[in-house]
Amino acid sequence: MSVVHADLRATLRNDFEDRVKFDEPMARHTSWHVGGPADLYFEPRDRGDIAEFLAAVPAEVSLHWVGLGSNLLVRDGGIRGAVIALHGALSSLEQRDDGEVWCEAGVPCARIARQCARWGLRDAHFFAGIPGTLGGALAMNAGAFGGETWTHVRSVEVIDRQGTIRTRAAQEYRTTYRHVEPPVADEAFLAATLHFEVRADDTDVQQDIRELLVKRRDSQPIGEWSCGSVFTNPPGEHAARLIDRAGLKGLRVGGASVSEKHANFIVNDGAATAADLERLIATVQATVRERFGVQLVPEVRVIGEAA
Repeated sequence: MSVVHADLRATLRNDFEDRVKFDEPMARHTSWHVGGPADLYFEPRDRGDIAEFLAAVPAEVSLHWVGLGSNLLVRDGGIRGAVIALHGALSSLEQRDDGEVWCEAGVPCARIARQCARWGLRDAHFFAGIPGTLGGALAMNAGAFGGETWTHVRSVEVIDRQGTIRTRAAQEYRTTYRHVEPPVADEAFLAATLHFEVRADDTDVQQDIRELLVKRRDSQPIGEWSCGSVFTNPPGEHAARLIDRAGLKGLRVGGASVSEKHANFIVNDGAATAADLERLIATVQATVRERFGVQLVPEVRVIGEAA
């Protein structure tokens, strides 16, 4: 049942016009193309718009921040509360001195890789392999091709539930493999200052990116509906290798199946429900645990209610 009551709906519709949508299907906004309706879906214009929205929404309405909707599984019953979509609003990317880059949370990671290559910054190319935005990469310490987001973070700008914006040093966060512990709960990332090495030789950084993208295309089901990698890699092992050795490539639940191309990808053939995907994830976990004694940990975030 929606927690956004009629009087609040009227207020938000009046104050934010078509930037607010009600009962918005999340299948339109996730890379898996599944998910029931969000009570409230907000597409802000800028950070000022975000602050005004936060001031208008009561504390009992839960908030969910999304970027490109990758690495996200929204259950078929949808989301009670408000979704704030940052992609399109926080889109600035600027070069500063001595290898520093200031980037807002809605910028796609692939754009960071491309632009840093143009600026001659040599170790940002791994961002080309991350399918989401910087905000999501900050939230989970996303990585690809041997690189990790928080290795390059110097500071972040965050906003709290009251709309207060502050800057925090990277050292205030505890970061490990695909995990970030913030110093304070209920703050969302707005931007980060990143640092990369300035190219000091004749290395063609854009060629590095092209080679990584070819490698990604050849090894992953690019063009199919997926969330990227489903599971984190266990210590000293690769999730894909364990799933493959368990004979699970091609395993299907409804419209969801383990990719034949890369075993750590689960794809939607166009007919999958969120429940299909969640059941397949659980089946893969149970089989790998039984065969190898390893508990696979999902890196995909599962939110919302069952149908």
